[in-house]
Amino acid sequence: MKVMNRHRLLLIAVSLVTLFSACSKDDDDTPTPPPAAQTVLVQDLPADPATRDPNTGAVVGGNNEYTFFRFSDSTIVSHEDSASSKWDIGFRGTDIILNSGTSGPGTAQGQVVNSTLAEITAAPADGYASDDANGHVFGEWYNYNPTTHIVTSVPGYILVIHTADGKYVKVELLSYYKGAPAQPDLSSESRYYTFRYVIQPDGSTNFNEQ
Repeated sequence: MKVMNRHRLLLIAVSLVTLFSACSKDDDDTPTPPPAAQTVLVQDLPADPATRDPNTGAVVGGNNEYTFFRFSDSTIVSHEDSASSKWDIGFRGTDIILNSGTSGPGTAQGQVVNSTLAEITAAPADGYASDDANGHVFGEWYNYNPTTHIVTSVPGYILVIHTADGKYVKVELLSYYKGAPAQPDLSSESRYYTFRYVIQPDGSTNFNEQ
């Protein structure tokens, strides 16, 4: 009887090991979900801001230079790399350029989607363009009030960009003024962009945010 019990125990143990091995194999075969898109808030990005003369207090122009930005790591790119593909987008005053076509040596392309950031769950499959002799892709992103001289973002104007390194990004421009005041006026410092963007790190078009 003792021998029989030992054989039974051995068979049970072997069965359990086999069962657990099968379960582990099934778990290994489970598809890994794609990485979630990352949401980034950029505040007060300087876009060649105007300065004041220290002697007279008069507002004078900036340096007439673009601020180059890379979405993959939320970095301002040095002007020394302006002739490279290290940047995706550039800001100077109200001008927004892409690193492609007539604006740069890169391959970044973009388009405007009239929607909200949350409603765009996937980047469009086609319809992208580069800056060219006819103008910049994002040349009409703002409204200018000739009475108050205030610049505001066009509602529902979402930038969708395919970057030089193959990532998809959707961008919402929030403010053109330092500190992103709710009601900017003539005393507000301009040429400081605040924007929110969502980037898909795996190169897919899916904006499944965390």
